[in-house]
Amino acid sequence: MLIDGVPLPAEGAVRAWKDDKLLEHFLEWTIDQGLELYPHQEEAVLEIMGGRHVILNTPTGSGKSLVALAMHFRALGLGKKAYYTSPIKALVSEKFFDLCRVLGPERVGMLTGDAAINHEASVICCTAEVLANIALRDGASAVVDFAVMDEFHFFADRDRGIAWHIPLLTLPQTTFMLMSATLGDTSRFEKDLQQRTGREVALVRSNQRPVPLEFSYAETPIHETIEKLVEGNRAPVYVVNFTQREAAELAQSLTSMKLIEREQRDKILEALHGFRFDSGYGKDIQRFIKAGVGLHHAGLLPKYRLLIEKLSQQGLLQVICGTDTLGVGVNIPIRTVLFTKLCKYDGVSTKILTVRDFKQIAGRAGRKGFDDRGWVIAQAPEHVIENKKLEQKAEAATKKGQKPKKFVRRKPPERGYVHWDDATYKKLVEGEPETLESHFRVDHGIDAQFVAAPERAHATRRRLS
Repeated sequence: MLIDGVPLPAEGAVRAWKDDKLLEHFLEWTIDQGLELYPHQEEAVLEIMGGRHVILNTPTGSGKSLVALAMHFRALGLGKKAYYTSPIKALVSEKFFDLCRVLGPERVGMLTGDAAINHEASVICCTAEVLANIALRDGASAVVDFAVMDEFHFFADRDRGIAWHIPLLTLPQTTFMLMSATLGDTSRFEKDLQQRTGREVALVRSNQRPVPLEFSYAETPIHETIEKLVEGNRAPVYVVNFTQREAAELAQSLTSMKLIEREQRDKILEALHGFRFDSGYGKDIQRFIKAGVGLHHAGLLPKYRLLIEKLSQQGLLQVICGTDTLGVGVNIPIRTVLFTKLCKYDGVSTKILTVRDFKQIAGRAGRKGFDDRGWVIAQAPEHVIENKKLEQKAEAATKKGQKPKKFVRRKPPERGYVHWDDATYKKLVEGEPETLESHFRVDHGIDAQFVAAPERAHATRRRLS
């Protein structure tokens, strides 16, 4: 374990190591593990050991978790308490087990709305809302020496962003690490953190991806696009839909295609042995899987989502039809990401995807250690594709000396649609993520903390306004 041989104050060590010794031990451990640090990882670890806040803005799969581990390790070495926050309970649980293996289960705890395990441990994994409630309840007296806030782009989320906002406002004693692949301009956070805490802030930014991406725009029907990807050895393909219904309908339609050979089908049947599919929708999922197609979205029972993730990790599924939740909390290895649309309903109106949303999803393409590149494809609008095919038929008839048949051009949908084209796609590919703006709503749990601590609540509300 990483902690082996390190004198820990919390466990009775009389003399703790200083930061330079902790740094040396951590780097030696990475070498022993066969890990070669990227330059941005080395820089971030040095800043952490120097006692600075760190804003880490690097691509998906570029090793942010290892940098976060350095902060947890420093906390243990100094006899302090550290928190790791994530937006998804499943990710909190995953991180909890990862840290138990590296740091020892007696030193790691977990707090979610559903579970409390070893809550007095030195390193706590929790949802962002849990840390926000601690911050509201205890403020500057809270025992939160270090806090790693993963997926920090959630700061701009309309419904949940307040949970990423409150700790920054109410925990001046805390050293923060803010991590995301899509932060945009961070100057506001750098300035604010330094003013509130009196400690320096280090921005570590890199575009270096372990697996480079190739982008393309498809004007072929989606079934043809998927067929070409599978035949071209670019599976597994994650097809991004923006409603659960659309994902299910596409999965159903793909069962008519021959996506897998008999040998792979036999492996799927073997992997499904003993798994119980409940009547009703479970039978549909079973049928999809036997065709090499997975369905994955938040509306499914957890056991079905976990099954799809397991089969994907075993390389048994060619296509996974899912929603844009791929951007966070989905443990599925993907070679290709295929966008069915470039617009989505945001709860108020239908809009073109933000650069941030696009890059969060696109960044999941390419499997580190398996692929030398990943692919990202966007489909043209359906009516554009259909009209193009009709035009091509007319042109072919003309070339043969035949009179082309007249055709009625298909119109775009009247509702739930904003037009996009290859120029729109290029802007998303080349653009920088938008500056994070706070758009939050106070939920009932957080509001209860305001009621419990009215004086602190008044001060916090004033800062939030």
